[in-house]
Amino acid sequence: MNTMLFQSANLNMRRFNLSDDAFIFELLNTPAWKQFIGDRNINSREDAVNYILNGPLTNYNKYGYGAWLVTLKDSQQPIGMCGLFKRDYLDKPDLGFAYLPGFEGQGLAYEASIASLTHIQENYDLDALYATTTTDNLRSQRLLERCRFTRTGLVTTPESETLLLYKLSLQ
Repeated sequence: MNTMLFQSANLNMRRFNLSDDAFIFELLNTPAWKQFIGDRNINSREDAVNYILNGPLTNYNKYGYGAWLVTLKDSQQPIGMCGLFKRDYLDKPDLGFAYLPGFEGQGLAYEASIASLTHIQENYDLDALYATTTTDNLRSQRLLERCRFTRTGLVTTPESETLLLYKLSLQ
């Protein structure tokens, strides 16, 4: 099922489904994903299906939210993901995003993030969101600040990685 959940001027956002395995395989194996998010060991289309099952689909059922597939409105070409992630080490959901290399630097991540934030405010009872990024991911830091997130400090993940912590009040 490829039902659009919400849209922006140039993009559609929808829930992931198992037929998105080829896209997940491609996205999670980009150099930027591996550098800034980490290697998720997606070495086959079967691994990608399991990622979708255990990530987005589980989160939709458990929390009512998750990562959304971002596609170009005109062609429906998948270009990235943007959405909410539940992190055990944070008491609020975390806004996360990632895009294929050919679609970075065009304002599309900002457009998807703003559309996602609007959708979140209209559909979820949340008073704030977090976002995290590595200290060397300047592009993500600029995007979060442009979306009105404020850097609040550092957070250490269960894997002992130290990340910059951002917060956005939704009140």
